[in-house]
Amino acid sequence: MKSCLNAVLLTSICSSHGAFAVSKCRDLPNHKDLTAALSKVVAMDNGGIFTPNMMWASIVARDGTVCAIAKVGDAWPGSRIISAQKASTANAFSNEKLSLSTANLFTAVQPGGSLFGLQESNPVSVGIAYQGDAGSWGSSKDALVGQRIGGVNVFGGGLALYGSASKSVLGGLGVSGDTSCTDHIIAWRIRSELKLDKIPGGVGPSANDNIVHDISDAGKSAGGFGHPVCSPKSQEIAKSLVLSAKK
Repeated sequence: MKSCLNAVLLTSICSSHGAFAVSKCRDLPNHKDLTAALSKVVAMDNGGIFTPNMMWASIVARDGTVCAIAKVGDAWPGSRIISAQKASTANAFSNEKLSLSTANLFTAVQPGGSLFGLQESNPVSVGIAYQGDAGSWGSSKDALVGQRIGGVNVFGGGLALYGSASKSVLGGLGVSGDTSCTDHIIAWRIRSELKLDKIPGGVGPSANDNIVHDISDAGKSAGGFGHPVCSPKSQEIAKSLVLSAKK
C-alpha cells in the first residue's frame, strides 16, 4: 500500500510540474516548431565546420524554464547543455530596453573587462543537466524540459526572444554544434523564422544584437562588445543578417 501511495504521489507531482512548465512556455515555440525551424536553417549556407550543420537548439521561458530542446544530425553530445546555457544567458541579460546576445558578452568578460567574472555567476545545475534517458535527449521528452538549467555562456549562439511591440522578453534561444560564429548565425535565422526578433535595440553598429567583429590584432574591441572572427565566410554571412521586420 505504501509503495502504491508513493507512486500516486510521484505521478501527481510530475503532472503538476508538467502543467507548470506548459503555462510558462505557452507563448513560445514547442518542440515541433523548434525542430522544423532548426531543420530548415541548417540546410542553408551558415559557414562553419559541417555542411549541413549538426546542431542542438534550446528555448527557455522568461523565468529560465526549459521549454523545448531539438537536435538535428549527429550533433556533439556536449552541445546539448551548451545550447540550453546559451538560451538561459541571453534571456537572463536582456530586457525591454536592450537585447544582448551571448556573442556580445565575449569581450566584456575577459580579464580587465567590465563584466569579468560574469561567466562564473550563475552556474549550470549539474544535478538537472544529465537526468533522464539519454535516448530521449533532443526529443519532446527530454528530461531538461520543465527544468531550470541556468548557466552563463559568453560566445556566439544565444539570443533573447521578443514577440510583440511591447518589447518584453519572452525567453531565450540557444544553439550549439559548430563554431560559435556559425552557432550565432543559425540562432539568428531560427529566431527570424519563428518571428520572435522584435528586439528593442542592441549594442551592435546597427543597434541590434548581431555578432560584432571589431577586435583588433592587438586584441581590443573598438566598441567593447566584440567577438573573435571564426572564419572569413561566417564573418561575411553575419554582416548580411537582418531582423525579420526589415526584410
